[in-house]
Amino acid sequence: RFSLLLLNLEEYYFEQHTANHIINKDCKDERKFRGSLKICSKSIIFEPDDNIQPIIKIPLRDCISIKAPEDNEANNPFTRNASGGISVVCSQVFLIKERNVIAPYKTVRGKTEHLFELDVAWNVGDVVQTLHQLYRASCLDKMGDQAAMITAILQSRLARTSFDKNRFQSISETLHMECKAEMVTPLVTNPGHVCVTDANLYFQPLNGYPKPVVQITLQNVRRIYKRRHGLMPLGLEVFCTENDLCSDIYLKFYNYQDRDEVYFLIATYIENHIAEHTAESYMLQWQRGHISNYQYLLHLNNLADRSCNDLSQYPVFPWIIADYSSSVLDLTKPETFRDLSKPVGALNKERLDRLVTRYQEMSDPKFMYGSHYSSPGYVLFYLVRVAPEYMLCLQNGKFDHADRMFNSIAETWKNCLDGATDFKELIPEFYENDSSFLVNSLKLDLGKRQGGKMVEDVELPPWASGPDDFLQKSQEALESPYVSEHLHEWIDIIFGYKQKGSEAVAAHNVFHPLTYEGGVDLNSIMDPNEKVALLTQILEFGQTPKQLFTTPHPQRIIPRLKSLSRTSSRSISIAESPVSPNEESFEDLTEESITLAWNNIAKLKLDKQYKIHKEAITGIAVTCNGSSVFTTSQDSTLKMFSKDSKTIQRSVSFSNMALSSCLILPGDTTVISSSWDNHIYFYSVAFGRQQDVLMGHDDAVSKICWHDGRLFSASWDSTVKVWHCVPGETLSNKKHHFELLAELEHDVSVNTIDLNAANTILASGTKEGTISVWDITTATVTECLNKLFFWLFLLFASFFCTDSRHLLSTGEDCCFKVLDVQTGMLISSVTAEEPQRCFKWDGNTILSGSQSGELLIWDLLGGKVTERIKGHTGAVTSMWMNEQCNSVITGGEDKQIMFWKLQY
Repeated sequence: RFSLLLLNLEEYYFEQHTANHIINKDCKDERKFRGSLKICSKSIIFEPDDNIQPIIKIPLRDCISIKAPEDNEANNPFTRNASGGISVVCSQVFLIKERNVIAPYKTVRGKTEHLFELDVAWNVGDVVQTLHQLYRASCLDKMGDQAAMITAILQSRLARTSFDKNRFQSISETLHMECKAEMVTPLVTNPGHVCVTDANLYFQPLNGYPKPVVQITLQNVRRIYKRRHGLMPLGLEVFCTENDLCSDIYLKFYNYQDRDEVYFLIATYIENHIAEHTAESYMLQWQRGHISNYQYLLHLNNLADRSCNDLSQYPVFPWIIADYSSSVLDLTKPETFRDLSKPVGALNKERLDRLVTRYQEMSDPKFMYGSHYSSPGYVLFYLVRVAPEYMLCLQNGKFDHADRMFNSIAETWKNCLDGATDFKELIPEFYENDSSFLVNSLKLDLGKRQGGKMVEDVELPPWASGPDDFLQKSQEALESPYVSEHLHEWIDIIFGYKQKGSEAVAAHNVFHPLTYEGGVDLNSIMDPNEKVALLTQILEFGQTPKQLFTTPHPQRIIPRLKSLSRTSSRSISIAESPVSPNEESFEDLTEESITLAWNNIAKLKLDKQYKIHKEAITGIAVTCNGSSVFTTSQDSTLKMFSKDSKTIQRSVSFSNMALSSCLILPGDTTVISSSWDNHIYFYSVAFGRQQDVLMGHDDAVSKICWHDGRLFSASWDSTVKVWHCVPGETLSNKKHHFELLAELEHDVSVNTIDLNAANTILASGTKEGTISVWDITTATVTECLNKLFFWLFLLFASFFCTDSRHLLSTGEDCCFKVLDVQTGMLISSVTAEEPQRCFKWDGNTILSGSQSGELLIWDLLGGKVTERIKGHTGAVTSMWMNEQCNSVITGGEDKQIMFWKLQY
């Protein structure tokens, strides 16, 4: 029945002794109860073996005397036996769990004496001495002085002990380090010794509670996070599961050097087994639909220092539903949902106006809200029915007033909208599968409300048939299309760029400065009393999560209506469908074949290879029927290779300078090549001759793209030019007519360009690593939407994903970087062993050509290479893939082209 929750906040449990509690010694009604005497830093606790009897808690500050009677005293009740006795006289005692029922503590006031007979008599002197020390600490006037003295006693005890090496799982284990730390659980911490070996992480509690040793096998560790605990960077949390809310152990160290060393040892062990996940990598998975809204919020909470073991930093989840009165929950109506772009405090305009007025009149430090959206009190408000002992611990042995309990979902939501000081969000439990927190299954006496009604189960909205149905519908709401479209707005407020600064003010999202990370430096506060008071205030008030994003969070990619119509076909008729059934079936079939191809991309096999050039190949273009392959090379030639006859059918040299890229115009009649001689050449396939030349740049042309009569050319002269091309009449001497529509200025040479699938956006990458994204939808005006990122390296290639939301680039720094086109945010970065010169990707998987000539297949979300395919003898410099993604042609520095096919 004993738990650390019977202790006060910031109290330690030091030791226990088997003993008898004697009542009315030497009287007719003398009673003796066997049990365990616990010595704690602020109290004495006796736990009887008989569950009917209450646990006795004696606060040390309420003790009048603590002594072991001398043997020569005439009235010594212990002289007749060998056991050791301790007499405790106090003015107040708490009786807990009488008849083993969880209920508010019963307080017995008045002078009483308690005799404890220890089984081991020679321990009495040491126990009494310890109790006298702790009693003196508890009697100090100032909390800071109390904390300092108790800490000194604790550290002395830890220094006199060490980890018991006999607890090692194997005698062959190698010790890497040992240090002092505390194991953290909600509201309490437990001091002891940490030990890291080559196979295990151990924690041995000083008091042997709840078990002699906690062991974590390093091989089972899946995630590890550094934590901010008590505003200090001293925490470390270890998970042996990938998605669970609760960790396997949370440790708080006494200095950050020990914490960092343990982190390094564990991280070094697991780095070969698991890819480290960042907020950006989870964001990419979420955007692409690989993890749910719930999972993404859980991961963000973890990364932002939120932990189930720390109630002042408990995971925070949003209110989603705003309708708690209808009999049917309609998730197709926007008004069913809460406005996710605003904090709870800004949802009611009238209340917000009052708060803003007060804010404007307030002197520094200014804040809009006098309470937080997440605090220990709010967490236990929701969980009191399953965690009553936590509530009793937090509130000094009492439950809250019955009318302030979590009585009704609708009432709680209404109070969050209208209450003067209530701005709380929800907790993850509202979107999980365990509904026990809504039901008073423990039959707790939580009090009687005004009107005489007892507090029982939580009252649910009319649209929920029961607790499980309520959670099911809450989950459906969280994963609904509306929330998927707007969840990024709430993330901006809680974890993102609207959390601090001017954006927070504009979003009405300003809380007390002490709640923010870095809001106070505890190390700079010399007065221990001020430090303890400040820490207590912050921990009870709640803390704002660590800021994860400083730019707007990208929106989730929502599947098209056409894809959704299959699952909601009853509500969409054929007449309303945006495409005909045959067209949809054909497109779905194409998409499925592409998905199948990418899922099997590791089965890519070399079909044929031909050496057709004298220098490195720079470009590959293929006719629609796949029979002819055009290649450009640094040997200055454009060659036409026939797949059927396996021969070179054309070889053209426009100048003595290298050609850099090529493309085929629709109809397969014209091939365009770009050259280092500043020109762009048009070659007629039908007539076998140069048809036209565009002298468009002042330096080498590096890359060209074409769409709907427009030519886009990138050059080392620091420009990208957009041309309108009117074809000449082939049978006459008329040339193409070129009209310059736009000139896109850059600071340095442009190496690569790419058009998105919709041909509305152009990305350009420079030799210094700047990527710019341009709006090309207007006929004459081209606007730079975003300078996405700046890296000091040569950029090799960049390509949009098929949905145009993401842009993947690679360069000399050996990194693949995924950027969100809308916000410019870097959302994923994967490092290779060597530069990757070219690639194709589908948003999840990358097929890349490496500097050494291998083809590599990458799991972008996992951040690792899944397959290596032997290819060229030099760098892979060019890559082409057909529309079905089952055929690939590569060109390399070894002057060869290689034909690859998928073999399912």
